[in-house]
Amino acid sequence: MTGGRADPPQIPTPGRLTVLAGPTAVGKGTIADYVRTHFPGVWFSVSMTTRRPRPDEVDGVHYHFVDDQEFDRLVAAGEFLEHAVVHGVAKYGTPRGPVERALREGRDALLEIDLQGARQVKEAMPEALFVFLEPPDWDELVRRLVRRGTENQPDRRRRLETARREMASRTEFDEVVVNDDVRRASEELVSLMRSRRATR
Repeated sequence: MTGGRADPPQIPTPGRLTVLAGPTAVGKGTIADYVRTHFPGVWFSVSMTTRRPRPDEVDGVHYHFVDDQEFDRLVAAGEFLEHAVVHGVAKYGTPRGPVERALREGRDALLEIDLQGARQVKEAMPEALFVFLEPPDWDELVRRLVRRGTENQPDRRRRLETARREMASRTEFDEVVVNDDVRRASEELVSLMRSRRATR
């Protein structure tokens, strides 16, 4: 307080959004889980999906699981930053409100999504940092998808066909991180987030 007048409230510097995308089975969720556990200062956007949860997934932590009717209602209301049908089966989307609120509060946010969604976010928020996560090689990507064991043979074939197209999209991104080791790749991702923040 100076001269009887209150100091003006401090307005936080807006946070920076980082978008992490890459082909199916590359390990985006694993990297996100590592960052969530070891770097608590990073705010996570939780996507919404109409697909069924996998055995290790928790509603509200990994995804918000909803039915098609609720998802379509939110699309019509303009509540998504991005949304898409992935692998021709399930719908995925990023709720707009929580992301915008976190950035206004000065928090650095991480959004883990598919390539279709990343392109939509790039149109809406081109100032974000876009990071492509890629496997060490194609054979390793196939091994990871098979080892995951969450898809039947037709689903696996469809995902690999999609992944082959997705691998060609790396040039659309600001940075590329190779997921050869979860800890190393996660630390590189966070380092990129912090370095871009420091040079703004």
